[in-house]
Amino acid sequence: MRADRLLSILLLLQMQQRMTTRELAKRLEVSPRTIHRDMESLCAAGIPIVADRGAKGGWFLTETFETSLTGLNRSEIQALFFPRPSQLLNDLGLQQASEAGFIKLLATLPSFSQRDAEYARQRIYIDSTGWQSSPEQLASLSIVQDAIWQERKVQLVYQRGDMTVVERVIDPLGLVAKGQVWYLVAAVDGDVRSYRVSRVHYATILDVPCVRPAQFDLTHYWLQASSDFRASLPQYRVIARIEQTILLRIRWWRYAFVEHTAAPDSAGWVRATLCFEIEEEAIVFVLSCSASIEVLEPTELYDKVKERITQLSVLYSVS
Repeated sequence: MRADRLLSILLLLQMQQRMTTRELAKRLEVSPRTIHRDMESLCAAGIPIVADRGAKGGWFLTETFETSLTGLNRSEIQALFFPRPSQLLNDLGLQQASEAGFIKLLATLPSFSQRDAEYARQRIYIDSTGWQSSPEQLASLSIVQDAIWQERKVQLVYQRGDMTVVERVIDPLGLVAKGQVWYLVAAVDGDVRSYRVSRVHYATILDVPCVRPAQFDLTHYWLQASSDFRASLPQYRVIARIEQTILLRIRWWRYAFVEHTAAPDSAGWVRATLCFEIEEEAIVFVLSCSASIEVLEPTELYDKVKERITQLSVLYSVS
């Protein structure tokens, strides 16, 4: 609603002190033209908003203005009071602080709003752990977390995916939790990279201020980096005849998905295009389906599956 957006603009300017039209439009997910119309409305209502032009310009409130308007609607209250993943808060050492903050914030709400908050809290629980997830070794998490708050460089010893160990001096920019896995986003010689915290063997905070790239936004970086990573993953396509019931299984198969399916034939089988990351994943999946799948293409996969079946037959044959 427009009234909520106008209030959000006031609160953002009060917190940030100065924001450009582009920054406000991005934060509130509207067009720059909408922001300009909102500013005209606020000025017409007597709100002392000033526009400062130039490279370091933007919108700001005069020093004499302050608002304590923090009215929350029902959806905002429910979103704000959804339970946070407790394990991630524990990793950061913030579980007790989160609970204490929840109690204090809840106490500031009127009684009818407290009911909305408790309603959401008792009906939705977010568990970010997997059923068979292995615990991450996070001995260095608290160190890099402190370095981020202090804005200090970090010297770390890191084990890469190919098992080689390297030493780096990095500028820590932020932490990202992907499921139960923590990643450190950091700059090295101006190049922003991601480091899996569990692979950090050693980390120490240096008494040197870190350098944060201009206009760096952690959320934007992670979404773009994740998209680039998915696009760079290898794709191994398989065309097969498969029973319809088996199609459901691939939805739970890691790093694989159904790209295309045709209408079922008279026997209830469908012709499907399946995408795996690598050939070995495809072989394992096909073997796991037993006689409920038939590989059509590529022919080399058909031959390798047939070879594995022969090897299994020999291994389990009875004398």
